[in-house]
Amino acid sequence: MFIDVVPNRGSPPAVLLRESYRDENGRTQKRTLANLSKLPGDVIEMLKALLNGGALIGTAPKDLAIERSLPHGHVAAVLGTIRKISLDRLILSTAKDAASRRFCDLVVAMMVDRLITPRSKLGFVRAVDEETAATSLGNLLRLGKVKDHEPYEALDWLLERQERIENGLARRHLKDGILVLYDVSSSYFEGHCCPLAQFGHSRDHRSDRLQIVYGLLCTRDGLPIAIEVFEGNAADPTTLKSQVDKLKARFGIKRVVLIGDRGMITSARIRDDLKTSSLDWITCLRAPQIQALAQGDGPLQLSLFDERDLAEISSPDFPGERLIMCRNRDLAMERARKREALLKATERELARVQANVRRKGSTLRSAAEIGLAVGEVVNAKKVAKHFALDIRDGHFSWSRKIEQIAAEAKLDGIYVIRTSVPKGELSAQNAVQAYKDLSRVERAFRSLKTVDLEIRPIRHWNANRVRAHVFLCMLAYHVEWHLRQRLAPLLFHDTELDRGRAARISPVASTEPSASARSKKAIKRNANGDPVHSFAGLIDHLGTMTRNIMRMPQAKKHPFTLLSKSTPLQDQAFKLLDLDPMRVQ
Repeated sequence: MFIDVVPNRGSPPAVLLRESYRDENGRTQKRTLANLSKLPGDVIEMLKALLNGGALIGTAPKDLAIERSLPHGHVAAVLGTIRKISLDRLILSTAKDAASRRFCDLVVAMMVDRLITPRSKLGFVRAVDEETAATSLGNLLRLGKVKDHEPYEALDWLLERQERIENGLARRHLKDGILVLYDVSSSYFEGHCCPLAQFGHSRDHRSDRLQIVYGLLCTRDGLPIAIEVFEGNAADPTTLKSQVDKLKARFGIKRVVLIGDRGMITSARIRDDLKTSSLDWITCLRAPQIQALAQGDGPLQLSLFDERDLAEISSPDFPGERLIMCRNRDLAMERARKREALLKATERELARVQANVRRKGSTLRSAAEIGLAVGEVVNAKKVAKHFALDIRDGHFSWSRKIEQIAAEAKLDGIYVIRTSVPKGELSAQNAVQAYKDLSRVERAFRSLKTVDLEIRPIRHWNANRVRAHVFLCMLAYHVEWHLRQRLAPLLFHDTELDRGRAARISPVASTEPSASARSKKAIKRNANGDPVHSFAGLIDHLGTMTRNIMRMPQAKKHPFTLLSKSTPLQDQAFKLLDLDPMRVQ
């Protein structure tokens, strides 16, 4: 028997099951046994193979074996993105020796692993080793047997190339006249041996731990370009000079606008670092400086806000600079509410102290003892300046400083943007929005520290290893930023945020989520009806796609790879990433 395909003029060909025989004259003839034209093509091909002497594999329980099944989808998404943005090529650069290639593969693997499941370096070794692999990562990069010391050697190798890699990122994403965001954060430290670890102002609220400080340079969109680690007791302004040198000397950018908060870009730093380097800046005035502008007939007059929420002024105290006054009425109401709540809470505690002083037989009698108790109360809520205290032996009373509170309340919701950029190059509205874009650096710190990458706690004791660890986390966030941009339709991200900002009447007003973002939050689906996720949740779901090593008993020396059937969400994600999970290597 055989299958014969017969042309049928303009119609599809007829697929017939036939057999050959000889007639009474000995001539060969064909007899049609069945018309197979309506069968699926793969079934027809299988029948052809069987009729040609092939065997049907997979009908018996032992005909097909799965040798190894490893989570693969999240690895393919992250590794494929690294390949697509050519970050691995930038890391390797011109190094061609086998050792550098090995170190580069390990660095890429650590970046991918940190985005998938942040863990210690020893945990990473176990996760990619061919015997104890937790994902397909080690297999895709052909890492083979990974020794315990190799990740640390790869970190040392990476740190030697940090400047060159950051220079490459700057060439790709920075240009003359660009606005650059800069901010500082800190992370607590485990151990006591690293010279970088010092006690300082803990942003993690872990004053019991040593810490390190690091400064992050980003594009205005929040894409990280460079990071630098400082000692844990370094003050924010002292980190600025090295960033100025980096932008001007290393990156070779002739004209750049640095955006930093008021605790970072101080008057001293402007005078000593920025002006001497011909660097422009955007920052904000501190509260005492705003109060000085509002005193008497100063340039900051509240009447300017009668019909608007933004006004530009000048002051002889800030020669050659633009001062952009802003008043957010919603923020003013919130600050007034919060102040009143803090004052009332403090008064309740002061009343308890007063009752204790008046109680017969109380041990709280001397002025010194009463002062200690009262100081603890008023300093707890940071409102000591708003109370007039009368403390004597056996006596305590207080009253609010009504005039001082009223003077402070007049400036509620008011902030002043300070910039050196000429008005012809940057409007007041764009200057305000540029300063508010610092929130994107804060989001980067949240991802680095808690949400996705877990840079802390830091367990290295060698200063260079600490620097390399922080730089590795920055590179991982660089990849995450690209992933978030591409996967935004499947995330809770507001994909119309920039369009909504452009449509606002004033940048001073709070940024409201777009209609699509509100809809995502309400029904947990996007406009196409696809479920939306957090970034970590989507990565976890992609990880349910497995990479299976298959083998047949008849072909033991020839295993093949088969991916598990993808879900609609996985198909949509890889479509957005423009990746084929089977072809990522």
